[in-house]
Amino acid sequence: MASSATDPRHPDPDRLSFWRERHLCTLTTPRPDGSPHVVPVGVTYDPEAGLARVIANKSSAKVRNVTAAGAEGARVAVCQVDGRRWATLEGRATVSTDPARVAEAERRYAERYGRTPSPNPSRVVIEIELTSAMGNR
Repeated sequence: MASSATDPRHPDPDRLSFWRERHLCTLTTPRPDGSPHVVPVGVTYDPEAGLARVIANKSSAKVRNVTAAGAEGARVAVCQVDGRRWATLEGRATVSTDPARVAEAERRYAERYGRTPSPNPSRVVIEIELTSAMGNR
């Protein structure tokens, strides 16, 4: 099946199912010089809220890159691949330290990846307000 852009708030059942499978993903953030910083992460997809979430340590490069973009956030992408199947979500990322938001991200991570993240008082959540989705699944 060819790649096609879709509304991330209304994924088709196959695409949503793929995002619920356990897969390692990548997060691409812009460095201050504009070059891409790509790292492996766990991602959760919440189409009802129009969000993807990544839990992270507040001192990580990915968090610094998003924060450096300012209050409006950074344009980012998350992607997962499984053989010929792939899916990408794009949007504007911001960082939240709100304990309730971090807890929700941890809960969703545990649900998708089958394990509760270890306690980390420096944990934050990168929330990506989704603008587009594409893939081949």
